[in-house]
Amino acid sequence: MHPYVASLKTLFEQNADPVQAVPMKKYMRDQFEYLGIKTPKNVELQKEFFEKSGFPSLSDLDTILRDLWSLPQREFQYVAVGLLGRFSEQLPAKFIKTIEYLLVTKSWWDTVDSIAGGTVGVHFQRFPDVREKYLAKWRASDNFWLRRTTILFQLNYKKETDFDLLCEIIRENLNSKEFFINKAIGWSLRQYARTDPKAVKAFVKSTPLHPLSRREAMKHLEK
Repeated sequence: MHPYVASLKTLFEQNADPVQAVPMKKYMRDQFEYLGIKTPKNVELQKEFFEKSGFPSLSDLDTILRDLWSLPQREFQYVAVGLLGRFSEQLPAKFIKTIEYLLVTKSWWDTVDSIAGGTVGVHFQRFPDVREKYLAKWRASDNFWLRRTTILFQLNYKKETDFDLLCEIIRENLNSKEFFINKAIGWSLRQYARTDPKAVKAFVKSTPLHPLSRREAMKHLEK
């Protein structure tokens, strides 16, 4: 284990709250272990740690992220996602392999969505060739978390959103029965409706969306 991670691990374990860990684990459907450190305390501990230890070097980032991901308690994955976000504008093109690893390992909405709408979105804007290669790969994947990422990576693009591309990807997933795909479709459309509500209304009207997707997409448009 990288010394940086070992030091962080010690700090977090010293602040564990087993009582809080029970409902936190239950909220995530018992998929992950928790130390019981809720978000405000987590943020406070990270601030304390970073002030003392600084941020890791870019050359160590891959090792540190993978070490954090290997720990059983979910709080360490939250730290990893935050670190990844801090480095989004500095990552080399090849870091997409690490990003993909984080997306497909210990996958759940709490980490995937942050990475998809954050780091992946930035990375694809910075490296068009990477975007072309990995979008094609992920769109065809059997892993629905990767397909969810292709739906969500433009969440923060606003006027820079390639709406035609988003519509293509949505159409590819119209027959999905997966909750997280149908939810993502609605979310992506609802988000883009802030930029172009007419386009979203027209797409929803002309497309046989899953009821969940339609409901999410039109949530603020029908008021």
